Amino acid sequence: MANYIELDVKSNAWNVIIVPNETRQSVLRIQSADGTKRVETEPAATARNLYELVRTAYGFDHFDFALFRERNFTKEIVSSGSQDVKDIGLKHGDMLYLRLVEGPSTSKAAERSASASSLASSNSSSISNVAFSREATPSTSAKSLSVVPQLPKEDTVDVELYNQDGRIKRNRDEKLCRHNSNGCCVHCSPLEPWDENYLKEQKIKHFSFHSYLKKLTSGATRGKFVALEDLNCKIKSGCRDHPPWPKGICSKCQPSAITLNRQPYRHVDNVMFENTGIVERFLNYWRTTGHQRIGFLFGTYEIHPDVPLGIRARVAAIYEPPQESNRDSIRLLDDANDGDVDELAKALGLQRVGWIFTDLLSENLASGTVKHVRNIKTHFLTAQECILAGHLQNKYPNRCQHASNGYFGSKFVTVCVTGDDKKQVHMEGYAVSGQCMALVRDNCLIPTKDAPELGYIRESTDKQYVPDVYYKEKDVYGNEVQRLGRPLPVEYLLVDVPASTPLVPLYTFHERKDAKEYFPVENRLIDGHIQDFSALADYLAKSRSMPFLETVSDFHLLLYLYRMEDMLPMKPQLGPLLEAVRSKDKAKANEWKTREVWKTLEELIAASSHHEDSSMSNDVEFVPSGDAEQNWICTYCTFINSRELPACEICNLPRTRQ
Repeated sequence: MANYIELDVKSNAWNVIIVPNETRQSVLRIQSADGTKRVETEPAATARNLYELVRTAYGFDHFDFALFRERNFTKEIVSSGSQDVKDIGLKHGDMLYLRLVEGPSTSKAAERSASASSLASSNSSSISNVAFSREATPSTSAKSLSVVPQLPKEDTVDVELYNQDGRIKRNRDEKLCRHNSNGCCVHCSPLEPWDENYLKEQKIKHFSFHSYLKKLTSGATRGKFVALEDLNCKIKSGCRDHPPWPKGICSKCQPSAITLNRQPYRHVDNVMFENTGIVERFLNYWRTTGHQRIGFLFGTYEIHPDVPLGIRARVAAIYEPPQESNRDSIRLLDDANDGDVDELAKALGLQRVGWIFTDLLSENLASGTVKHVRNIKTHFLTAQECILAGHLQNKYPNRCQHASNGYFGSKFVTVCVTGDDKKQVHMEGYAVSGQCMALVRDNCLIPTKDAPELGYIRESTDKQYVPDVYYKEKDVYGNEVQRLGRPLPVEYLLVDVPASTPLVPLYTFHERKDAKEYFPVENRLIDGHIQDFSALADYLAKSRSMPFLETVSDFHLLLYLYRMEDMLPMKPQLGPLLEAVRSKDKAKANEWKTREVWKTLEELIAASSHHEDSSMSNDVEFVPSGDAEQNWICTYCTFINSRELPACEICNLPRTRQ
């Protein structure tokens, strides 16, 4: 009960009126990524009514959201028609937190989706102006309805590193230690993985990301208040104190000015190509045409033994997407097979770990030297390359349990193949900082037209507000001054990642001694490098003396078979073979070779080879007079070909006589 005082005008006296609490309206604050809104509800209202009021306040046309009592999205308020707001414990002025749930990805979302459709059909007559609830039937237990956000699992290497303390062990110092072999002192006690003196001694420029996490979670609080947040360069929407931009802005919704700082950590500490043949096979295109090339690195992440709590990207193959290139530029084209490549890599236990590109200009063809164009006096990466690297890192973010939204940074690396100071071909690895990722994501960073080493921060317009971005440098007097990032040197956005090959080569896929014995690489539209059925026949003919597992252990060959659809669809049948290649199981590979799909492929190759042999011995093919006046139908793909063609125009298989 609540007491209210009311003035009686006639008697000129104050009267105390007792009003039940149940009749008062409560104002609840709802906070989301789109801002904070207020809803008025009564204590007798149900949780289902609360969800409907929130939906109306935000203008949603769906119920794909959930309300929570805590900022870290715990203690969910379950939408129920049998539970009142007062029973939940909500009071006037309480803050609730809204989080969107994208689609029916969890069991709870599926239950809500099914319940929503049933409620819509049963209650359409009684609640025509109010949307139905997302909640399942009231009898469903709260345990089965606990919200589990749909987030992918963290990489295996991250899980392993979480279980390690990362301390750097030191041996007993004979000069400084005064204790026995079982004792320990400040001269021989283990060092923390972020110890600066140790990193300088080992010439490690950045400490690892997991060392950074250990540093944040150390101390008395044990990381209780650690929440990694991505930089935001956009205006917070939903501010009710003024009209939206460009008519108004305030300190609550305006993004803060950004000062670029050197990122002390890196998500990947080394890029290791399993063997030199992987890069040499990629560089063959440049050696043949003189044009530059881009490829995506496929491999795995593993623990790096030389860096405390470090991660190493191990590259097993390079996929070359469709592209147009010349001596000075590359333009990526839309890749219709991008999904198939990721599916194949996943079946082989691989994933995209980075991208690689060439910037090579020949200086002396006889000696094999190249020009040294990238150095400290010019640039390491151009602004356009930094923007593309930031786009790819945003596309492939790093799953992190300490981040508020589940993702922080990226393990996606950039490798540039260029000339060094000795004018030899070498590789340089990089990654862009989290600040660069945010600038690229929010469309704040653009390249300059005439200076590749400089970027430019957009200026604010009526459509977009861009915060000021500053960087620090030393003037002619040695004083540190702050500059506005128009223009912006891109080296402030880079993080070095060493790239190398091991002393003892490793092989996920079989290596050939002669580069001409490899199966052609995809999307190379030059003579001798085109993937087609005749190239497959030639490759298998050269590999007859090899074991079957070694023959098919080629990423580009498996991708060609995986995408073969017109003539002989093999994708549904390749699962056991991919597992055999992944586990290097010769018996399983030989067993798959006896299947009908491979026998059919061998018969098609034999028929094609027989036709090519016969066509080589006869300059003109004899066509009977009865068939000269009509077209013929291919018995393999049923395509109708012209009568003068000796082979099918679609599948390239020979014409068969009926």
